[in-house]
Amino acid sequence: MAHICLSAAFPLLLISSGSAGAVELMENGVTNPTESVAAPTAVLTAGDLYVAPNGSASNPGTLESPTTLANALTQIAPGKTIYLRGGTYNFSETITIERGNSGTSGQRKSLVAYGSEKPVFDFSAQAFASTNRGLQMFGDYWLVKGLEVKGAGDNGIFIGGSYNRLEQIEAHHNRDTGIQLGRYASTAAKSEWPAYNEVIRSYSHDNYDPDNGEDADGFAAKLTVGRGNLFDVCIAAYNVDDGWDLYSKTDTGAIGVVTIRNSIAYANGATSDGTSTTDSDGNGFKLGGEKIAVNHIVENSIAFNNKKHGFTYNSNPGSIQMKNNTSWKNGQSNFAFDLGTHIFTNNLSFEGGASDKTSGTDVGSTNVWWKNKKSVNGKGLLASAADFVSLVPSVTRSSDGTPVLGNFLKLAGGSDLIGSGTPSGTNIGAR
Repeated sequence: MAHICLSAAFPLLLISSGSAGAVELMENGVTNPTESVAAPTAVLTAGDLYVAPNGSASNPGTLESPTTLANALTQIAPGKTIYLRGGTYNFSETITIERGNSGTSGQRKSLVAYGSEKPVFDFSAQAFASTNRGLQMFGDYWLVKGLEVKGAGDNGIFIGGSYNRLEQIEAHHNRDTGIQLGRYASTAAKSEWPAYNEVIRSYSHDNYDPDNGEDADGFAAKLTVGRGNLFDVCIAAYNVDDGWDLYSKTDTGAIGVVTIRNSIAYANGATSDGTSTTDSDGNGFKLGGEKIAVNHIVENSIAFNNKKHGFTYNSNPGSIQMKNNTSWKNGQSNFAFDLGTHIFTNNLSFEGGASDKTSGTDVGSTNVWWKNKKSVNGKGLLASAADFVSLVPSVTRSSDGTPVLGNFLKLAGGSDLIGSGTPSGTNIGAR
């Protein structure tokens, strides 16, 4: 298990890529929140290809004679798999899956780690520049699974296509957002904005842009994204700006509705070595921008120890659906929704740095807020430290990338928050 030491402002958390005894992150949501795509068997079939760090473009792409990634990307057919052998792939230029290089709804193209091996895409040789992304995906219907991507001069992975699925990705120490969705080019029509992409069981951390420290988020679906994009069972931590950024901008208009569920954002606003700037926002989940209404959906997610807000509307005056989320001990408000007709159901806030702002509907008085330094609820449900088994932060990852929290923020037996939500019998909060 790898140990990450935080600055003195944050407790020690444990982050692991393999943890025994994994438990479900959330208990109010669906027990299997996103159907997992079965890992392709590591047996070469006709049309599959092997790639290795020492592969050659002149090789046929077999296990014994692997080819290069660039060569494999131009050859792989729908329904077939590129298997990546473990080791470090050093790149100085962006790797692009071009538009038109696509699978189909019934036959994805796959780019996956071979067996339990760990392929690492290292773009550290790139200069810091907006054109120097790591892996950019402009094709549709791809599965990318089991990669580590680091050091890119801009985004670690950028998705400009649609119907793609990223699973068990670790993106870190990139010089802009770790994993970002956006249009493939400034000339792309709104109908071509990336839609129905899924980012599953992935971890984005320690991303930092060296110019001002206000752009590098863990995950972003912002500015130019279409409908139906999903983040599920993901972790964003130690990113210099925000954990998630769903910013809309006036000159491009509203983005499509994004769904985030079963995910965690913590310690954003500074990297794990304490690096931050005055421009680093440090929100856990930033859900809007420039007073543009988009009705995003956030469910069963957790924000804690972020520099600024845990969950914020960020001037989005729409009707964001916030359900069964927990926010604890963020630097400013745990929930910051100053304006709008937002819909709050079964959310739990405790020990925030400032009072929650909760413009919208408190469904059935099922939300427990933190206001004026005390717990507040419309029907007398109050949170205290005794309602939690543990308030000592601990986050690990199981072998499939699922977050594991142990007893952290779990409701204690006898808590009146257990079963007090809606529908009847639902817990308050994410655990």
